[in-house]
Amino acid sequence: MIEWLGIDHLFELSGSEAIAGFLTPLVVFAVFFLLQLILPARRVPGYVTDPATGAPRRYRLNGLLVYVVVLIVWAFELTGMERVWFYRSSVYAVAGGTVLAVIFTLVAVFSQPKGENENTWLALWEGRAQELSFLGERFDVKMYLYVVGGAMFALNALSGAAYHYELFGDDSNPGVFLYAAFFTFYIMDYFIFERVQLYTYDLIHENLGFKLVWGGLIVYGWLYILPLWGMAVHPDPGFSGLLRSVWLIGTPVLFLGGWAIGRGANLQKYTFKRWPDRKFLGLIDPVYIEAGDRKILCSGFWGVARHFNYLGEGFLALSISLVFGYVGNLWAWTYFIFIVSFFTVRQLYDDRFCAEKYGPERWAEYQERVKYRIFPGIY
Repeated sequence: MIEWLGIDHLFELSGSEAIAGFLTPLVVFAVFFLLQLILPARRVPGYVTDPATGAPRRYRLNGLLVYVVVLIVWAFELTGMERVWFYRSSVYAVAGGTVLAVIFTLVAVFSQPKGENENTWLALWEGRAQELSFLGERFDVKMYLYVVGGAMFALNALSGAAYHYELFGDDSNPGVFLYAAFFTFYIMDYFIFERVQLYTYDLIHENLGFKLVWGGLIVYGWLYILPLWGMAVHPDPGFSGLLRSVWLIGTPVLFLGGWAIGRGANLQKYTFKRWPDRKFLGLIDPVYIEAGDRKILCSGFWGVARHFNYLGEGFLALSISLVFGYVGNLWAWTYFIFIVSFFTVRQLYDDRFCAEKYGPERWAEYQERVKYRIFPGIY
């Protein structure tokens, strides 16, 4: 079965290496915890209100610095760990990390009062507490999840590229290196705009249950590189001439186009939430629908489609499927399938939530004004 899937190389660890792989997330989580506490950070207010004070919660942000430090440590093997280790130990790390995610979830859920959610299993999945912070709010659990998940996503992608080069040398697939470069940049951009994360759905509305804990640490950190599990063992696909140029130029252009849509839409929403009357980029007027004390933005990116940022993620995911040059290999499409499925379902939930948040009449008015959900002219 494993050989048929093409991932038997991920099960070649010795017994002691398998144990080390299983324990790798424990070490990683501890190191990130210490880095977030020790490294300097800036304190900024977020969107969420602290119920104890009535003022916006203040977050301690140093994700970019943590990211740069771990990249340097990994690249120069400063701990003695081989650059290929994260990739080679992927399967065992997912197993060990999942066990830790279960433990973290049990603590996060059962340390909190039941509240309205008395169903234990639902509470474990969705969580009870919206925010958890410790050490005088020096350590925020949600931001920790995203710093660990984002940084490990990039490190696992880079580790897979290093493994690929060790395997093939001069016959390496440049698409694998582009893949690693895409997500190294993507995560760098995420941390540069880390404050924007404070105005997103997960930080504002999600509770700390297994869905968020496992999703932030393991799915984001380790499983998002699933395409590499199958594609790192394939050499250069052998394209030549014009086809090779289209492949190696077209996929980065598609990736950057998707990134620009997603980043632009999120930045516009962030700008609107902080400064409702400011033009986005000094060009786009903030047109909106009044919904009581709330406003529904319907200009710029948000006047094109109701969830236009999800289209950006879709284009980005499509570039990932194409960058390896093996369009007939299902492994290359795993990230695309996940992203499209996830955001197609997510936008249905978003619509229901927004109808409750803004009121059915105002949300219907927005739907009438902005007719398409994600893809203008199609969906």
